[in-house]
Amino acid sequence: MANRCQVTGREPKSGKRVSFSHRRNNRWFKPNIQTKKYWLGSENRWVKLKVSTKGNKIIDRRGIESVVKEIRTRGEKV
Repeated sequence: MANRCQVTGREPKSGKRVSFSHRRNNRWFKPNIQTKKYWLGSENRWVKLKVSTKGNKIIDRRGIESVVKEIRTRGEKV
């Protein structure tokens, strides 16, 4: 599960690097993945998640409890 956001599911995508003369080379667009620890009050423990910056904003907006519940309904272990 390397380099994948557990909240949004964002993964690296491939594309082309285009120079000034329009030569094309392959490249990767990697998401900004960070490992964060969140306090889960209902279970009285810390939860470690790999989230992108967009996923971090979603957690701030909706709360960690609802996001963890959604992750578990998808079948991922938290």
